Amino acid sequence: MMGPRPVLVLSQNMKRESGRKVQAGNITAAKTIADIIRTCLGPRAMMKMLLDPMGGIVMTNDGNAILREIQVQHPAAKSMIEISRTQDEEVGDGTTSVIILAGEMLSVAEHFLEQQMHPTVIIGAYRKALDDMISILKKIGTPVDVNNKEMMLKIIKSAINTKAINRWSDLACSIALDAVKTVEFEENGRKEIDIKKYAKVEKIPGGFSEDSCVLRGIMVNKDVTHPRMRRLIKNPRIVLLDCSLEYKKGESQTDIEITREEDFARILQMEEEYIQQMCEDLMRVKPDLVITEKGISDLAQHYLMKANITAIRRVRKTDNNRIARACGARIVSRTDELREEDVGTGARLFEVKKIGDEYFAFITDCKDPKACTIILRGASKEILAEVERNLQDAMQVCRNVLIDPQLVPGGGATEMAVSHALTEKSKGMTGVEQWPYRAVAQALEVIPRTLIQNCGASTIRVLTSLRAKHAQEGSQTWGVNGETGALVDMKDLGIWEPLAVKLQTYKTAVETAVLLLRIDDIVSGHKKKGDDQSKQPAAPEAAQE
Repeated sequence: MMGPRPVLVLSQNMKRESGRKVQAGNITAAKTIADIIRTCLGPRAMMKMLLDPMGGIVMTNDGNAILREIQVQHPAAKSMIEISRTQDEEVGDGTTSVIILAGEMLSVAEHFLEQQMHPTVIIGAYRKALDDMISILKKIGTPVDVNNKEMMLKIIKSAINTKAINRWSDLACSIALDAVKTVEFEENGRKEIDIKKYAKVEKIPGGFSEDSCVLRGIMVNKDVTHPRMRRLIKNPRIVLLDCSLEYKKGESQTDIEITREEDFARILQMEEEYIQQMCEDLMRVKPDLVITEKGISDLAQHYLMKANITAIRRVRKTDNNRIARACGARIVSRTDELREEDVGTGARLFEVKKIGDEYFAFITDCKDPKACTIILRGASKEILAEVERNLQDAMQVCRNVLIDPQLVPGGGATEMAVSHALTEKSKGMTGVEQWPYRAVAQALEVIPRTLIQNCGASTIRVLTSLRAKHAQEGSQTWGVNGETGALVDMKDLGIWEPLAVKLQTYKTAVETAVLLLRIDDIVSGHKKKGDDQSKQPAAPEAAQE
């Protein structure tokens, strides 16, 4: 009798891991990703230098920017990287803390899995803890007056302090606040703050970082099309087009057969008349400045120059939209449809300046601009790229506060307060769930602990005294001073974070931990063996040809 033969269900080159091994692997992967970023938290944050595949350098301490450049193999690590991107897109700040928190949440769950506790029990406790965390956060949150400039600057400053630009933090704060206030747009009671579209950051290498500023208007990297056109116009009348000022070729390919010489002359004349007609349509509204997204032919330039109109061609669509919002013009698709109300008169000054060895066109001093350009100057491209990332974070923080004006204390104070409240709550719970519930409270302490570690203070001593402090009544705002590692009241230090950022951080971290704990099987399929062989013989044939 032969023994029973093993049954192969999965194809032979499938790799399958299941059970405890997968959970341990996922937790290790998450912890590894969290460890990469751990030193990037707080005002004493270190920078990371990454080489991308093209040989470019990225120097940053922004959690999302670092993880974006790292190539990972493990699926759990990939989902960790994904959450920092979500955090960045959703609220723009807290990308580092969300990864550290999620890593720690999984790390504390490892202990229970070793004791053979079922993942669903842990997940149930985590979910319960998340609901309580959210309600506690909303209790801690204090409303803020959005029009109080000093307070707003303080909030943005606490976001910028952990970044590379904290040397120019006052300048950066006012730039971020100005830019966001400019693009804030309210209609029918709905607030819209679209930083990505309407607050463009232009990086010009050279000069000092102190020269950076927010323009009350727009700057585009273009010069006028004809050297004799005016380069400085006060109170310009601006017309924006998205059609070309050149002879229109047929949509489909057309051939013309000409038998008589006069016909050829007539065709040329028609082309000229067509362009002349377009230019006359333009001149009818007496503009000083014509900006188009497409090309302008030499003949059209000649007509426009004669009429003393400055023209700029091939402007990006996004820039054109920004100019429209800044000076109040409307973008017109056909010249014969131009009307008086399409002309933008909001700008007071148009000038072309040469910065470095490039020409830039400035449309500035607008009356009530709803779009703006932020000019960044700095020594090198890497520094500028980092400053831009930091400014984006600062503007996002400002946007969050304007949309949801609630604040919570920073510096690990919120985490400790929530942690303390959860621990107290867990004492009233019965059954197995109370242990993972309490573990969430412990996991939250990772933020203050990392802050203390990063500035080189004694972790255990400071953390214990912080715990003791939070056990007293009315000391919810006490946290760690990230510069010195001492305990301080965040109210006095003026470090605040938007509630929206904190809520998103907690939700994302817990959800990710829950998701990764749910996984108990990883099946990875490799490519079929047949593929390789079928491709091999093709090579020699190509060589014979």
